[in-house]
Amino acid sequence: MNILTNKLALAAAAAAFSLTALAQSAPDDAQIAGIVVAANTVDIEAGKLAQSMTKNAQVKAFAEQMVTDHSGVNKQAVALVTKLKVTPAESDLSKSLKQGGNDNLAKLKTLKGKEFDKAYVDHEVAYHQAVIDALDKTLIPNAKNAELKETLVKVRPAFVAHLEHAKHIAASLK
Repeated sequence: MNILTNKLALAAAAAAFSLTALAQSAPDDAQIAGIVVAANTVDIEAGKLAQSMTKNAQVKAFAEQMVTDHSGVNKQAVALVTKLKVTPAESDLSKSLKQGGNDNLAKLKTLKGKEFDKAYVDHEVAYHQAVIDALDKTLIPNAKNAELKETLVKVRPAFVAHLEHAKHIAASLK
């Protein structure tokens, strides 16, 4: 593992820590909606970068799945908040997610080949674990609206599947 890959792993760990730490406060439904949209958008952007940068078929297929699945979740979230007349609101967590996503993209853009693939997939592992932790510890327990809570519960298995898929790819890249 080179220094840049180590920095990416540290950034992912810091993002995971930030999600856990920030998840300790209780967001309202508008903030939860904002967090959901931010989390999905960050992963869509990383997936699009990976689609354009990787030459590895397995990584490219995973990146395409991330763009498709997270775009679908964002579409569901926007439809739900429109129905509920809730405007997604920024919070410390949504701002942290966006900043972490931008930092990740900036670092990934400096990498190529296997180094890029490993850094992208390693970040996906840490990121999905952090989002699952936030869902379990903060977002689902604090969602007041039943439909919002139900949507969060329904999308959780997809995040778990993404995490397992990313772990499988990470193991194959070693």
